[in-house]
Amino acid sequence: MRYRRLSSFAVVALAALAACAKDTTPVRGYTVVHRYPHDPKAFTEGLFYEDGFLYESTGEYDGAGVRKVDLASGKIVQQRDVPQGYFGEGIIFAGPYLLQLTWQQGVGFLYDRASFELKGTIRYPGEGWALTRDATHLYMSDGTPVIRVLDPDTFKQTGSITVTADDVPVQLVNELEWVKGVIYANVWQTSRIARIDPKTGKVLDWIDLSPLVKEQNVGGDPDAVLNGIAYDEKTDRLFVTGKRWATLYEIKVKRCRVGAHPGGDIFRNSASGPVALPRTASPTGWAPTVSG
Repeated sequence: MRYRRLSSFAVVALAALAACAKDTTPVRGYTVVHRYPHDPKAFTEGLFYEDGFLYESTGEYDGAGVRKVDLASGKIVQQRDVPQGYFGEGIIFAGPYLLQLTWQQGVGFLYDRASFELKGTIRYPGEGWALTRDATHLYMSDGTPVIRVLDPDTFKQTGSITVTADDVPVQLVNELEWVKGVIYANVWQTSRIARIDPKTGKVLDWIDLSPLVKEQNVGGDPDAVLNGIAYDEKTDRLFVTGKRWATLYEIKVKRCRVGAHPGGDIFRNSASGPVALPRTASPTGWAPTVSG
């Protein structure tokens, strides 16, 4: 299982909770366009859509891997396990490679795009959570409010984006997807997706998917959280799923509910009172090396 225990990091933060209560970031709803089958055993960490197929990375130390999935049937058409002892995280195509991050080991795996043969590795400081890309850059989350901007050829960091909602840093930024010039991001253990302006880092609005989370939370599995965003640019389709979810949803995002308050599940309550989710340092200036 994945253990990112909030209680081990959290501190009492009434001031932070008050700041959250002032959040005026709009909230969007959605409609479900279509439901597709999804492997209920898949601990989804990374997801993207390319040329008619979904590409998915699964986590945990036992059974982590990368897979190519038929959208309509949910069947795995190609698969490769992560080397033993590594916790698989986000994936994206980068040049001739399928790049996969690992959680705490500081190692990224470079697989051949077609065969999934392991071709090399990269190294990076800190944790690896998720990846997405635009035409010129890769974007990497590490669990902090800071998204790293990477060169897709060298994998060196060239910049960063600090994610905020009403000037409050957003913690635990996770799965990423580039959609029409905006970064969509799951926030770990919440039921909302943040739509982030990549120029400013500001959350433009939230997409509230709490009904889908409730629908999929059969048995009360605390790890079966919302995680996984994919976009089909050619046909303008947006897909979402979660860890151990039996369904992948195609959704249509609605207009904002102006003035709706989205901040409630960015903070948690504990026995000792309100606590803020952890903020950790984000390394910068790293230069990973590629090995064959």
